[in-house]
Amino acid sequence: MNIYDISSQAGVSIATVSRVLNGSEKVSPATRQKVLDVIEKSGYTPNAFARSLSSNTMSTVGILCSDASDVYQAQAIYYLERELRSKSYTSMLCCTGHNLQEKAEYLNLLLSRNVDALFFIGSHFIESNGRGNSYILNAAKKIPVFLLNGKLSGDNVYSIICDDESASREITDLLFDRGAHAPIYLYRALTYSGQRKIRGFCASASQHGLTNVEKRTFSCPGPVEKTCQILENIKKSGIHFDAVAAADDELATGAVKYALRNGIRIPEDFQVTGYNNSVIATCSTPEITTLDNRVEYLCTTAVNEMMQVLDHKNVPPITSYSGSIMEYATTRK
Repeated sequence: MNIYDISSQAGVSIATVSRVLNGSEKVSPATRQKVLDVIEKSGYTPNAFARSLSSNTMSTVGILCSDASDVYQAQAIYYLERELRSKSYTSMLCCTGHNLQEKAEYLNLLLSRNVDALFFIGSHFIESNGRGNSYILNAAKKIPVFLLNGKLSGDNVYSIICDDESASREITDLLFDRGAHAPIYLYRALTYSGQRKIRGFCASASQHGLTNVEKRTFSCPGPVEKTCQILENIKKSGIHFDAVAAADDELATGAVKYALRNGIRIPEDFQVTGYNNSVIATCSTPEITTLDNRVEYLCTTAVNEMMQVLDHKNVPPITSYSGSIMEYATTRK
């Protein structure tokens, strides 16, 4: 069964069948129902490529992430695909890794598939070297580009970001308010988001009387076990700390494990905060106080903005929103 058979059985032109399949209003209700009845009886499923010839759209978008095993990115993928399905869009996912050349190659692959828009998950796609972002800006000359928690200025580029700097400052303030005197900060990478989180931590620490706050921030790019070892090394170096503010919940889990191994009571003698409000925070024992950066809202907003852009409506180049603290058992009451 194809579009020609549908046309013949319904007694209408191929153009009319095409209008019905594409939701055109230029079909009378009676004719539309006649075509739909034939489609339902035949079980016909329109071919996406054939449909795109008449509608000039594949109703497909490209999603790029660096690592689908990352809890935050996995959440974003889930919510993006859910929202896209609700808008009758399908998606193609590419896990690019962190190499710039591979990122550009995957993007070009998606462009070759005639996707209608691109979604980039995370600020690690934005290079500090402006030339490194040319592959994104060039893609935006063809189709709209949406950066989820990343920021890049350019025509047809839309950034949806959580205010990570304010959020990081607020959750560090919480540690001080609950009795911490010497927190340190653990992060993975100096991405756009990562740098803003560090600035928030340093602003809070300075306001609460700590000096040389930049020296209280430490890179922890490895797994949980590596985080434990780094904290052991910090302790051996003579730097005193009674709390850890972490850039994500996995790092916070490493801090919890460090305390448990050393017989340090949580939260009485040692407090920990995470970031992302992921399942890791609630699976930990004790459950980790964390910052909810509202990834579901992030993805819903991004898809809604895509629909507006494709409908030729004005959308701001930057949409910023606030996170919220989720208090659990690793901070004092």
